[in-house]
Amino acid sequence: MKRLPAFFYCSDNGREPVREWLKSLLPADRRIVGEDIKDVEFAWPIGMPLVRPLGSGLWEVRSNLTGGRIARVLFCVEAESMVLLHGFVKKTQKTPKQDLEVARLRRKGRDR
Repeated sequence: MKRLPAFFYCSDNGREPVREWLKSLLPADRRIVGEDIKDVEFAWPIGMPLVRPLGSGLWEVRSNLTGGRIARVLFCVEAESMVLLHGFVKKTQKTPKQDLEVARLRRKGRDR
């Protein structure tokens, strides 16, 4: 049984940015990210190396993609659910402020 079911954040205009981002990934990478999200759903609360708190109620699912690339899905927990706010492929060691800001705005309901 899922302890923390995942839902896609949906903007006012009906877009689901994380779903759209996932569909843009290669099938193998999409499967990796999906499995990691599923692991969080069933094993919550879970920590490193799969999940890391980012502060301010934000968390990240840490996925290792094909070709040595790294993806992150930023989420928050609301009403005992995992709300997938933002997904991206990391290009730097540190999570870019811009990506954190996108997730924060979506969490507050002010989509970018």
